[in-house]
Amino acid sequence: MVDKQLQLQMLGRMYLIRLFEERLGEFYDYRGYSAISRPEDEAQATDELLTCVGYDFESQGMIGGAVHLSIGQEAVSVGVCSHLNDDDCAVSSHRSHGHAIAKGCDVGQAFAELMGRDTGLCAGFGGSMHLFSAAHGFLGGNGIVGAQLPIALGPAFAARYRGTDQVSVAFFGDGAANQGTFNEAVNLAAVWKLPVIFVCENNLYANATPVALSLPVPDVAARAHGYGIPGTTVDGQDILAVYETAGQAVRRARSGEGPTLIEAKTYRFQGHCGAASGHQNPDECDRWRERDPIVLFERRLAAEGLVDEAQMDQLRENASAQIDEAARFAIDSSLTDPERLAGFIW
Repeated sequence: MVDKQLQLQMLGRMYLIRLFEERLGEFYDYRGYSAISRPEDEAQATDELLTCVGYDFESQGMIGGAVHLSIGQEAVSVGVCSHLNDDDCAVSSHRSHGHAIAKGCDVGQAFAELMGRDTGLCAGFGGSMHLFSAAHGFLGGNGIVGAQLPIALGPAFAARYRGTDQVSVAFFGDGAANQGTFNEAVNLAAVWKLPVIFVCENNLYANATPVALSLPVPDVAARAHGYGIPGTTVDGQDILAVYETAGQAVRRARSGEGPTLIEAKTYRFQGHCGAASGHQNPDECDRWRERDPIVLFERRLAAEGLVDEAQMDQLRENASAQIDEAARFAIDSSLTDPERLAGFIW
């Protein structure tokens, strides 16, 4: 049984992630990532013989580069990270904002990082895919699909070597499940019984490739059995189901029993990349929006008499005020001086 205070904290954290992601639409100019036509002779001149479509990556907004949103997937990040302490570690993918916030990273510093400000989590040098906070045990997103999986083994091995009970969580998508790093990381974690929880956020698409075209079986979790570890599929839109499943995996890892693979069936309500990008399958997306994880959790809490509409309004207002303050903090911060990069290199 999850106590009322924790459930309200989880709902508030889900609001915070959702509002953070939605606010990014005000600062990111998606046109910078839109396809542009290229003359045939120019394509031939640059040896691009297979396509005459290119991309202009120059953004006209406050946030440059690509932005990948996790709207619709909040239950997974919050449900898992609610079990973690600051000295537990989590690593993420290119879609990392929700994981960073769920792990406790400051939203103002997150905004500032995306805007290239010197008050950002990485002093403005990392950007959207590389949020990082050692103080909160969030060891970064990653622009390379599947690269975070073996990284998660590092802090897990360190914990076992020291004889402490910290755990490590690797968040990844269904696309990363088909990378070689997945097999290497799960195999080594199983052999050494490392305290790792592998969390596959199966949102049914690797960029624009549906899982029906990339997976020969319905569930990624079934692969766990080949490595002799537990594999569980859970409804990723049900935060309490995620919380319960993650709790079992975390307790197993802390007690020295080794890794677990969790597959959370979820869905992103936006396109692969960009704050103004619609989903490539609007009808399917509309059906999944009926199972919005925040709405489902609100209804459940109300039905059980744990929260009323006034309390939910207050939680939303608190989250909104926090986002407003965070955005102002980032906007008022100074742009990063490129000369500072020399200090990181040398």
